[in-house]
Order: sequence, then C-alpha cells, then structure tokens
Amino acid sequence: MSKVVSIGLALVIGLVFGLIGSQFIMPADEVVTVLTDAASVQVDSTEPSSFSAVPGAIGAQDISGPYEVVQGWPQDLASLPGHEAWTYGGARGIFAESPDRVFLLGGGELPNIQRPQMRQLTDIGPNVLFPVAGLPWRNANLATPPGSGGSRQDPGIGMEVWRGTEPPFREMGVDARWHHSIIVVNREGQIIEDWTQWDDLFKRPHAIYISPYDPEKRVWVVDDHSHAIYIFSNDGQQLLQTLGTPDVAGADGTHFNRPTFIAWAPDGSFYVADGYNGTRVAKFDAEGNFLLDFGLSGEPGTETRPGYMNNVHGVAVDPNTSRVFVNDRDNHRIQIFDAQGNYLSEWRINVSPSSLHFIQIGADGNAVVFDRNTHKMLKYDLEGHLIYSWGTIGTFPGTLWGVHGMSTDQEGNLYVAEVDAGRFQKFKPREGANPLALIGRPVYAAWQ
Repeated sequence: MSKVVSIGLALVIGLVFGLIGSQFIMPADEVVTVLTDAASVQVDSTEPSSFSAVPGAIGAQDISGPYEVVQGWPQDLASLPGHEAWTYGGARGIFAESPDRVFLLGGGELPNIQRPQMRQLTDIGPNVLFPVAGLPWRNANLATPPGSGGSRQDPGIGMEVWRGTEPPFREMGVDARWHHSIIVVNREGQIIEDWTQWDDLFKRPHAIYISPYDPEKRVWVVDDHSHAIYIFSNDGQQLLQTLGTPDVAGADGTHFNRPTFIAWAPDGSFYVADGYNGTRVAKFDAEGNFLLDFGLSGEPGTETRPGYMNNVHGVAVDPNTSRVFVNDRDNHRIQIFDAQGNYLSEWRINVSPSSLHFIQIGADGNAVVFDRNTHKMLKYDLEGHLIYSWGTIGTFPGTLWGVHGMSTDQEGNLYVAEVDAGRFQKFKPREGANPLALIGRPVYAAWQ
C-alpha cells in the first residue's frame, strides 16, 4: 500500500511558490484556499507532481503545449494539377469561421523544392555549414514578394527590393508566383474554395478576419502595402467596401500608412493598428465611418513615453471593459487605452529583445501573443502575468517559426499561419489538457 502523508504548511507554501515560478500562475484567491486547507490536505507520495500541460503525462516535452498537431493539414498547393512545382509562400493570416471553413491568407507561391544536403560554405569561412541540422533552411517571408516588409520601409519599391540590387536577380514566375492569396479549407484541410479572382487586387495581404459582431460574416483583408482594408461578401463573390485610399499613404479618416491588424468592440466599432509606418490606432464605427485616432511617433526601440508607438503591429479589445490593448512592437510593450484612446497602463515583455507579432483576446478573457524572437506562443492575463508558454523552432510538424496569424474555432482547435516557415498548421487539444494552458475560444457574439 502506498505511503500517505499529511502536507505541512511549509510544504504547501513551497508548492505555491513552485507553481508561481513555473509556467502556470495560480490566482491569489486559490493560493489563500490552499493555505487555509493545508492541515486537511493529503496526497499519495508515490505520485509526483506534474507541470505538463497534461498533468501526469509520461515522457511529455510540451513541444506544442496543450495541443497535438494534425499531420498533413492543410492540403499542399503542390497537390493541385499544374502546381506540382509550387507550394505556399509566406503564410500571413488565418481565420476559422468554423472547423469546416478555415480561411488561409498567403503571400503567393514559392518553388516546391526539397531540403538541400548539408554542405560547407568555404567562401564564408571554415566549418560554416548549411543548412544546420534540425533547423529551418528557407525563410519564406524573405523569399516571398514584395520586399520592404519591415517597419519604416517604402512599399513603393517593394518589388525592386525583392528582385535585388545585383545579380542574380529574382524573377517572378521562376523564384515566386503571385497566386492563391486566399483559399478556404475544411476540417481535413482540403481546399474547398479558391479566391484567385482577387489575386491582382492585393500587394501584400497581411491579415484576414470576420467580425464576431457581424451577422453577415463579411470577410475583411488588411493589405499593408496597398494602405487599404478590403471587405468582401462571405462567399467572396463581391468586394463590398474599401477602407483607406489604395496605394496612397496617410494618417486621417481616409488614409492608412501600412495598416496591420483589426480588433472589434461589442458595438461593432473597430480599431485598426496603423501600422508598419504609421504610429497610431484609428477607430471607426460599425459602418466604417472614422471616429478618432490616437498614438504619436516615438523613438524606435527605446521609447517609454505613454502613447508613443513604433510598429503598431497588433490590437485587441477586451469586450468586458472596452479597454484597447496595443502591441507597440518595436518598443517591446503592450500599451492599454480606454475606448477613447486615453492611456491607462502598460506592461513590457521581459525578454531582450522581443518581437511580438500580434495580440488577441479570447472568450476566456486572456491575451495571447507570439514572440518571433523566442518562437513561443505566450498566454497572459490582462495584467501581463504569464499563464503558460510553449513553442520551439524546428522543421518537424508542431514546431513554430514566425507565427503571424492565429485563430481558434468553436471546438477549441488552434490554427496558425507561419510567415517565416511558409506553412499553416492545425492543432487539436490534447486529451486531459489543463484548461488554463489552452488558448481561449473566439468571441462569436452575432453568429455561430
């Protein structure tokens, strides 16, 4: 029979601090309950504590945290007739309307080539090898047109930058193709819709959404190089509305300066992160009428003043308080404002350097971000306390490299678009996963 012992107060305190120091944060009221009930708690000493996303899991590494990757999802473009030589380029956005209808937003196509054999690069130096074993070898974001993708870069010369300034020059049709900006897949990853009729409209599509408060389920696409947001009918047959002035940069009610992401408030109004070159957040009503904006140009990388921003690369709205969370990416912080753009508070990312790709708030009332420098998916409460993190860079399914878009569906499945890896992935919750570790399901207020 196993030995059963009573836990003393000192051991409980140690356990509490162990939890706080781990990837999980225990709420204060739960800590009080544990301490209060310490005298009556008994455990089986033969069963050790587990800090895995699935408590008690044997041999776990939590590479994909509380999820398991769905192998072979989605269908590869190379499986399409006439596309055998091509595959996905930079994967920039993803949105799950349902498990059976998932939108994939890409950046064209890249040659479908196999990983090369490792070789020495003697022209660089001794013992320099490429590719490095176990690590990715082609950055799809850099290989996919156009160039000038970073903050404070000129989209007007994006294609010149992509082609290069000295031989060998890149060529469209050889080094990349501009096809399949938007496709829709089902739960098995099979392509069920192909929106190639809009390929010529886009220059650098950046994010794709359906508002949780729109019963018509219109599809929104942010294009940062076009300085525009396009709104389509749900079936993709009609372009219903254009926000911003395509190909003209600015910072007012009718112009953007490389917008990046959108977030909606419960009344249907929405906030645009504007953006790569802009340094503001713009707010519109549910019909797309400009209301206000906030944000000032800061000192990239060193700015600490409230309300000053650089590379406004994400925005989220807390539906319970209407607070607006802004990813001030180049200054490594999340700034928080009220619905009118008044500064409230902030929290910094305690890694040097950090490079957050987005911020989203789920129905569970917690925030999720991805750090491109640490390759981790990070879940925080809305005060910035870390709840759980997972992710590692690699070449096998389930690793993460450059997650630029993220979505969850009604069943709790997680979808990611990896701009550097040039791939989309689907993850299913692991059986027995700790609910705290899972990324919150989406807010669906006007439709199911």
